[in-house]
Amino acid sequence: MSGYTEGVLILIGINIIAVLGVSILTGFTRLFSFGNAGFMAVGAYTSAIMSTRYGMPFIVSLLAGIMVPALLSLALGKLTLRLKGDYFLIATLGFGECIRVLIEFLDPITGGARGYAGIPQKTTFTVVLVSVVMAIILAKNLINSKFGRSLMAVREQEIAAAAVGIDTSKAKQLAFTVSAMYAGWAGSLFSHYYMFLTPKMFNLDKSAEFTITVVVGGLGSLTGSIVATTILTL
Repeated sequence: MSGYTEGVLILIGINIIAVLGVSILTGFTRLFSFGNAGFMAVGAYTSAIMSTRYGMPFIVSLLAGIMVPALLSLALGKLTLRLKGDYFLIATLGFGECIRVLIEFLDPITGGARGYAGIPQKTTFTVVLVSVVMAIILAKNLINSKFGRSLMAVREQEIAAAAVGIDTSKAKQLAFTVSAMYAGWAGSLFSHYYMFLTPKMFNLDKSAEFTITVVVGGLGSLTGSIVATTILTL
């Protein structure tokens, strides 16, 4: 396998993980979010800083890159998930842009607009392949669980779902958090493959790309999201 082919396959794998997170949120709850690039940025920078400044093993940096966006999503979800439709979309869009601006502002920590370099290259084809398989299995088990059925009930008719005893706020919060974890996971792999980060890598276009991919693949279809990601990345 040539270096170019391997690089393309690695990028496809990273995008699949990020898009699966959006698919769980948007495809199964109909919550459209433009904040996943922000969560991806948080995961990427957290993972990179853990590796370079604190000398942590890759697996520890990867887990940190997953958990920090998850914690951040819990706080953001408390503030935004009460919003409906376009208002939630606008709130998450604002969050994504705030993260990008904050990264530029925290120059001593993140390298600001000039970028963050010196990240060790730990993301290999094997690492990405294992990550993609794990991400797909987790997503499928999640959707086929009681939690997944609650998400689909919220998607179809939130008022009716609440009437039969489903905690719709909790369901949406968990979907939002899982989506953020997938974005952070993809960001961690991204940073340890490219070895260099800039805030512009995680702008509004990136969030729009993920959402469009989910729509092209078909809302509510994990398989469709994977196929669409592969085609659009190529």
